[in-house]
Amino acid sequence: MSYIRSRVPRSVTVSRYVPKLANREVVKPKPKAAVLTPPYDVFINHRGVDTKRSIASLLYDRLEEKNIRSFLDNRTMQPGDKLYEKINAGIKECKVGIAIFSPRYCESCFCLHELATLVEGKKKIIPIFYDIRPSELLLKEVNCGPIFTPEEIERFKMALQEAKYTVGLTFDSKTGNFSDLVNRTTNIVAKILQENEERA
Repeated sequence: MSYIRSRVPRSVTVSRYVPKLANREVVKPKPKAAVLTPPYDVFINHRGVDTKRSIASLLYDRLEEKNIRSFLDNRTMQPGDKLYEKINAGIKECKVGIAIFSPRYCESCFCLHELATLVEGKKKIIPIFYDIRPSELLLKEVNCGPIFTPEEIERFKMALQEAKYTVGLTFDSKTGNFSDLVNRTTNIVAKILQENEERA
């Protein structure tokens, strides 16, 4: 007579196979690295009331189409940005400055501050004389309030003098072709950037 031995599973102690939670290391997620904004290739210096809705915006769009990172205040800055901090950083990072001189340019202390900072930073500057001749770039009685000292006004004058004697592009908004000006300026910027890369 054969006996069939019933196989009864042995009791299993669960705690033998599950790691104790008390001994488990808590792995904290690594903090994300700060996202750094790549430096700008071009800083567009302009007087908003004269050129923001025309040549400045057209030029910004064309440069961006060519993957040339450009700084234009109303396109680049965000609510909450510190005005001087952001502008000064944009100028410091850039390789080329485009100074769009217009009839009311010299009335703006902010424009003049940007120009002086570009000059002092030894940036390559492309002047565009928009409805104005170089000889008309004069710093008359400018009221910059308490923000700018008399010494800084002298900086502005020196920067204007240097810009006046830099070969630039002239443009008459009544008779000129905006597309030609934008294309020509973009090509000049691209060439300068290419030469900089070849030297690096």
